[in-house]
Amino acid sequence: MPRVVEKITPEQRELWGRHTVTLSHNLPSMELFSDESLARLIETVDPKCMIMHTMADDITTWKVVERGGVPGERVLEAIRNGRIWINMVDIQEADPRFRELLDQLYSEWETDIPGSDYFKRKIGLLISSPNAKVFYHCDPAGQALWQVRGRKRIWLYPNTEPFLRPAELENVIRSVSSEEISYERWYDEYAEVIDLEPGQALHWALNGPHRIENHDEINVSLTSEHYDPAIRRNWAMNYGNGVLRSLGWTPRSRATDGAAFWAKVGITALWRKTMQEKQSYKRIPEYVPDPEAPNGVRPITPAAISS
Repeated sequence: MPRVVEKITPEQRELWGRHTVTLSHNLPSMELFSDESLARLIETVDPKCMIMHTMADDITTWKVVERGGVPGERVLEAIRNGRIWINMVDIQEADPRFRELLDQLYSEWETDIPGSDYFKRKIGLLISSPNAKVFYHCDPAGQALWQVRGRKRIWLYPNTEPFLRPAELENVIRSVSSEEISYERWYDEYAEVIDLEPGQALHWALNGPHRIENHDEINVSLTSEHYDPAIRRNWAMNYGNGVLRSLGWTPRSRATDGAAFWAKVGITALWRKTMQEKQSYKRIPEYVPDPEAPNGVRPITPAAISS
């Protein structure tokens, strides 16, 4: 496969993981992202790996959508004319072409960034309506956003307080809450604002809060997610601190080494084994796609929702 992303420069290498880096790529030229290919993926991907939302009329809350057997072409039509956001997670497991793309992307990065050691790598496919929004949130792993079709505006905020509160990050990492976190309008004064065009990608600081607004056109994007040893240690520290906080103990340290850190690693392993499933955030579908319905979705009763 020809090179996918432009070579990372020495300057970008110094900024990598700590500041925002903009890259160029050739994903828009791939048949992988045509309407026909997207429709097939919508129909064949494991439903457990396809997260679908619709935004309420006030555009302040998301509701969960289930495909419900609607053909892929009809789902795309509902997205194009409605207010829907699809995230196909772990798409490399659904289609070997995405596995090849994932391996290619990280092979290029690991060549350009000597000493990098990425593992638990995966990619997701985003398909979203014109003018759709993603509310203020953060992600647990190292992230990049690759724009393929359409344009969107992204606001990137510092990954420090008050923009990112430790207790809220801990809940996101433990899957106790969704990825959304507290937001105030004045935060925008401190944000990087970038209009992302097809063929551009962004990689930003770990856990950096961000929000997104599509321009007036359907959007197709790819997300990449990865861990390296430092990111994994940061994850374990936040998870352990979150467990301690849930037990009424206010964590004093955010160190990622030393005796206290390794105690948190042990707490994390035990908690995930015994309590994770009981406390995880649950998504409950309320709608199915319908191009003729308002916002491209129609409500369904709980009894009609497949497991």
